[in-house]
Amino acid sequence: MPAVSHFAEPTQWPNYLRAVVDIAFPACSIRVAPGPLDGVKGLPYPLDSAHTLHIVTAFNPHGRQTTAWANLRSQHELLHTIGLRGLRWWPAVGGDPVGTHAEISAAVVGLDDAQARSLGRRFGQDAVFAWSPTSWRLLACADTAHDTVLTGWHAGLLTPPPHRFRHQEAVSVPTRHLSGATSTPSG
Repeated sequence: MPAVSHFAEPTQWPNYLRAVVDIAFPACSIRVAPGPLDGVKGLPYPLDSAHTLHIVTAFNPHGRQTTAWANLRSQHELLHTIGLRGLRWWPAVGGDPVGTHAEISAAVVGLDDAQARSLGRRFGQDAVFAWSPTSWRLLACADTAHDTVLTGWHAGLLTPPPHRFRHQEAVSVPTRHLSGATSTPSG
C-alpha cells in the first residue's frame, strides 16, 4: 500500500495510483510501475541519479474524456511548450496496467517538481508522475501544498515496443518554431 499524505482527491486518483508508464528511450522501451515502498526492482534507473523524469500529458484535461483530435492538439501544444524550454524528453504512454486506457505523454528531464506540477496544471491535469532512482511519485497539480503519493518502482524492458507508442508520431513530428526550438523527442 503506498504512503499517502493528505490531499483533495480527484475522482481519477485511484486510477493514477495503479497507472503504469511506458517510455521509449532510443536504445529500449521501459515500463515503469508502482512498486513496494521499500525499494526498486527490475532494470536500473536509465538516467544518472541527478535527474528526475517527470511524466506529463495534455490528454483528457480535468479527468474528463475528450475527443482524439482535441487530445492530440493539446499534446502537440504541450510538446511545443517543452521544445520552447529546450528540455529533453522521450515519448511515453501512461495508462492502466492492462492497457484498456492509455494517454500519450512525455517523459521530461530538466524540470523540478514545482515546474512539472505547473506544466501539468497548465494543461488541466490532476497530477504528474516523477520517477527518480529511489522513488515513483504522484504529484498533485491542483495545489502545490498537497503532498505526494510515494512508492518504490518496478521497471521492466518492453520487447517489442508496445503498440501504445504508434500514435506518438502524430504529435512528435519535428516542428521548427519561430524561436528556433524544435519539439522532437530526445535521441
